[in-house]
Amino acid sequence: MASSHSSDTSSGPSAGGPAGEDHVDRIQAEWRRERPDVDLAPQAAIARLHRVANTLTARLVEVYRRHSLSEGEFDVLCALRRAGTPYARQPAELARATVVTTGGLTKRLDALERRGLVVREVSAEDGRAKIARLTPAGRELIDAAFTAHMDNEAELISALSAGDRAEMERILRAWQTALDGELSTVRAEARSKEHEALGAVRAEARDADDPPRGEDASA
Repeated sequence: MASSHSSDTSSGPSAGGPAGEDHVDRIQAEWRRERPDVDLAPQAAIARLHRVANTLTARLVEVYRRHSLSEGEFDVLCALRRAGTPYARQPAELARATVVTTGGLTKRLDALERRGLVVREVSAEDGRAKIARLTPAGRELIDAAFTAHMDNEAELISALSAGDRAEMERILRAWQTALDGELSTVRAEARSKEHEALGAVRAEARDADDPPRGEDASA
């Protein structure tokens, strides 16, 4: 796996190494020497993506911290801001929008509510439902943080040409779609197995409760 083989954060060529050689090139050269029987082609892309992702995360989090926000809190405020007036969503919808469990979302909302950035209240449209809503202070903060965030992203991607960005977006979208499809299949298979196992347990329970016909249950 890329992360286990490329944890060193150095990125420049080693002393005496070929011009343009990077950290992943050196790792692969070592693995080719030690394990010539293994196909290392996938590592060339995945290890670099892993390293880029780590760098991007660190740089993005710096902006969140300047606005006194964690990455998760930033995501919640963005999801509420994107909802439009009155900048509110139900917890289940908010959890889906931020790809987090309901337990994790509750912790984030607790922290944001303590700071006066979010309020939780009964929905005016459905008195049975509760919503989380941005306060004026929350909207002001996320507008400033999001502007800084996009400026930061523009700087981070500025090394690539417009053509390279478009091609990268196309490739990543196709790859993500394929991976999401595989994940959906795995989850569906897991659910099917769970249902089969539950059905078997219930059948065993029925058999235990109902003795075969012709037998005296009290015997």
